[in-house]
Amino acid sequence: MNSATDAQRIAVLGVGIDPTSYAAACDRLELLVQQKNGGYGIAANVHVVMTARQNPTYARVLSQAAIVTPDGMPLVWALRLLGAGQQQRVYGPDWMWAWCDRAAQKGYRLFLYGSQPQTLTRLEAVLRQSFPTLAIAGSYAPPYVTTIDALDTDAEALRIRESGADVVLVSLGCPKQELWMAGMAAHLSVVMLGVGAAFDFHSGAVRQAPRWLMGLGLEWFFRLLQEPRRLWSRYVLNNPLFLVLLAGQVLQFRLRRWRKK
Repeated sequence: MNSATDAQRIAVLGVGIDPTSYAAACDRLELLVQQKNGGYGIAANVHVVMTARQNPTYARVLSQAAIVTPDGMPLVWALRLLGAGQQQRVYGPDWMWAWCDRAAQKGYRLFLYGSQPQTLTRLEAVLRQSFPTLAIAGSYAPPYVTTIDALDTDAEALRIRESGADVVLVSLGCPKQELWMAGMAAHLSVVMLGVGAAFDFHSGAVRQAPRWLMGLGLEWFFRLLQEPRRLWSRYVLNNPLFLVLLAGQVLQFRLRRWRKK
């Protein structure tokens, strides 16, 4: 399944990112729901892009997504520098919230997959309070595994199909959630949206960075202070390398434009 927006995508270090907005991203999900052919959406950040550079299988998963949004400010800046001058952030947790609002208005049924049982319980309560008409078809917190191959794909697909869900919100973290969605695409005709840490944020289990810090592109620093042991290599190693590689791509882009003048 190739994205209908491939032609519009801008490659950032080889990963295609869609110039889009929250409304347009929700429109895309809604179209997929109406088509009833499945598909999945990804909110991409630096970690996603750098993982794709190291893992060809993961890179193919990203290329097959129906939509890939710029989740992190570095990718927003990259798109602006590469031709999408008005691009704004389409942040996974906010995209999830916007989609819940759309689903509540249109009657689409959601399935919550991932995180921990207690987090899902709190999240469902928050969603029902915020969106009284939202239909939550079901939820499931899978056991922790190091690779998605250890999960019972057939049983999980059956659970989701029997729920009658239109869209599955997936919170497993990168790269598990993207690999899981790609693998489940062969078993499900429902739409899937990878939302990263959104379940933890919206349930209150994990504190989000202040909005002003997000706007400066420093959300990574806030998260690093919260989980230094887990995240240090992701941010301390990946972020500087991303900036160096992006600078080279932007320079080439500007040179090509200059030569065309």
